[in-house]
Amino acid sequence: MNLPPTPPAPAESRGTRAALVFALTAERLSIWYEHGRWPTEAQGATLAADWLGRTRRSLPLADRRLLSERSDGLARRIAASLSREAGLYTAHEMMEALDPNYESELSRSLMDECARLVAND
Repeated sequence: MNLPPTPPAPAESRGTRAALVFALTAERLSIWYEHGRWPTEAQGATLAADWLGRTRRSLPLADRRLLSERSDGLARRIAASLSREAGLYTAHEMMEALDPNYESELSRSLMDECARLVAND
């Protein structure tokens, strides 16, 4: 039996917002370790819009900026708490975990942290 495809969850859902914080954190860490600089708030909001657009979702600019800010804080805490080598590994694991078929304990624990960050939205 062929079932119709499941529509994407609304961008306002906690799961989508947590996934967005996770994806933005992964991008921020990758940029930090590759270029030695942190993306600006505006760049983060643009990354959020791009990520949402790939799944045909959207959020108001204020929400994208808030989630960008949360991802920035998390990325900086991760980078400050790890050696460069461990940070590179973490960024790589997070980028790999953007593929829904990739599973890792590290990524699951970081996704849990992202869910906590958006729990009160």
